[in-house]
Amino acid sequence: MMKNLSSLKTVFIGAGNMAEALVAGMIREGLCNPAQITVTDVLQERLDLFASKFGVAVSRDNAAAEGADIAVLAVKPQQMPAVLEALRPSAEKIGQTLFISIAAGIPTSGIEAGLGKGSRVVRAMPNTPALAGKGAAAICTGKYADEDDLELADILLGAVGLVVRAQEDDMDAVTAVSGSGPAYVFYLIEAMQQAAKNMGLDPEVSRDLVLATVEGAAVLCRETGLGADELRLRVTSKGGTTAAAMDVLEERKVFAALLDAMTAARNRAHELSEQN
Repeated sequence: MMKNLSSLKTVFIGAGNMAEALVAGMIREGLCNPAQITVTDVLQERLDLFASKFGVAVSRDNAAAEGADIAVLAVKPQQMPAVLEALRPSAEKIGQTLFISIAAGIPTSGIEAGLGKGSRVVRAMPNTPALAGKGAAAICTGKYADEDDLELADILLGAVGLVVRAQEDDMDAVTAVSGSGPAYVFYLIEAMQQAAKNMGLDPEVSRDLVLATVEGAAVLCRETGLGADELRLRVTSKGGTTAAAMDVLEERKVFAALLDAMTAARNRAHELSEQN
């Protein structure tokens, strides 16, 4: 029988932006009491922020993870080896801890090797819109984690957005699609705002129009269930203004460039995973 988060102790190893988003979401959604959450980090100012903003326990010692039901590994990939080495004695001594890693590019096998044989690991690839409660994350299990562990990870990450399940072999593609994906959208927003400025629109007006347009297009695509290609055709009248814009994008091969860009992101994610 799956446990509910309300009965569990959760420790975040690392007090960065994603940890902040997750803690905020867990408390906002009523998944657990702040007293059940501990956050560790080497930066005292980050710990002070978590303590004052959320009322959670804080520590500069990763040994605070000892006895935790869930330990969220929220450190930078280059910091992970040292963190795993410090956590290994506790992981070997206390087998009930579920480790959820949100570090990009580190496979579950690498985390299991660092923590010790038998460690239950779920790997997650979240993205930055989690900071606004609109994230998208994919999760997969390591060798020793089970369905209950996936459900716990689903509940925790679901506090800040959509969660889907994936095979670990697909995580590099997930990184390219949703992990890096917000940057592609920000790039589009940046270009649209610059074009609006070039055409003389007030920056605040253009910002509001662009953001509402991007958000509205995504909502329309989701709520109608129609493909993006169909919706694009519906707004592109022959000989009209949108058609003029699309002609330029096609001429410049923007669609093909985006495909190549995402493939490059996938390939780089694979390289980083191989290094770990």
